[in-house]
Amino acid sequence: MSKVTLIARDPSRLDRLALDQLEACARCRDMARIVGLPDLHAGNGIAVGAAFWSPTHIWPHLVGSDIGCGMALWETDLPLRKFRLGTAERKLRGLDAPWAGDGAAALDEAGLPPSLASPALGTIGGGNHFVEFQRIEAVVDEARFAALGLAQDRVWMMVHSGSRGLGQAVLQAHRQADVGRGIPGDSSEANAYLADHDIALGWAIVNRQIIAGRFGECLGLGGRRVLDICHNSVTPHQGGWLHRKGAAPADKGLVTIPGSRGDFSYLVEPVEDGADHALHSLAHGAGRKWSRKDAHARLSRRFKVADMQRTGLGSHVICEDRRLIFEEAPDAYKDIGMVIADLEQAGLIRNIAKLRPLLSYKTRAA
Repeated sequence: MSKVTLIARDPSRLDRLALDQLEACARCRDMARIVGLPDLHAGNGIAVGAAFWSPTHIWPHLVGSDIGCGMALWETDLPLRKFRLGTAERKLRGLDAPWAGDGAAALDEAGLPPSLASPALGTIGGGNHFVEFQRIEAVVDEARFAALGLAQDRVWMMVHSGSRGLGQAVLQAHRQADVGRGIPGDSSEANAYLADHDIALGWAIVNRQIIAGRFGECLGLGGRRVLDICHNSVTPHQGGWLHRKGAAPADKGLVTIPGSRGDFSYLVEPVEDGADHALHSLAHGAGRKWSRKDAHARLSRRFKVADMQRTGLGSHVICEDRRLIFEEAPDAYKDIGMVIADLEQAGLIRNIAKLRPLLSYKTRAA
């Protein structure tokens, strides 16, 4: 029986290079199970949107450099009727600069080494990271939405960021000459990596908390965090080690699965009965359809930057990096609706609510 399971109604839609990357991982010694999720796409040597389980070994490169990267979702205290898109767009400034707060104290409060405070703490970073303000487009499961005490008439805020340079430093410190060899999970080498990994994961959670506070302060709003899930990690699982690379956990409660900046996002609840065949993991987003290079080449010839600052759903985009705005265009991503449908058909999620983007923030010059 193949070690690789694909969660997709039509596996032929999945990226061939990504499938080859999964098969290469399946050949690693003591790799027992691999799951490719509906957002699967090729990464830098490792497929993104996948989970990997070994009974004996840990592979740091399967987690990658952005340890603890994840999605956090806040229900703000700002009524939707009071949200002014143009005003919000004007006020969101200074957020790429270092945070003026006490980073050492914030880390210490979270039980993390204060010495790891850096100018990166409280900043989004590049790539596909973002902060997005949203509204509830539709409540799909009204009973569950009400039971969770959620409010439909509020502005919502999603934060996608990770451990910034810290995760990269951890990966470099534990990089193996032969990445396919893996580290025995009961070794001192594994213990050292896991200790650093867990610190980076905690750092990423604090980072998202600070980012949310900074954006809230700019707009004069507060709120409550509904969830925070990490999709790049390795954790003990069934006596072995479960690696997630761009895969949301299905054993940590509510999950938010975002589309592209021009598409809807979904608030879902994992269905535990069907989770084991997917290694207790879910898609973490829409997944790329085109590489960054391809997206820039295809779109920069056809569109102006100003065209990219508005989406088909009427939302606004703040991204003053001329290359990034094309690399992260909605067209570069898969259809999030199909990803959600694949997860539902596989019996992995209960869809609770659909969220519409209002304003997406990537980066600003000043």
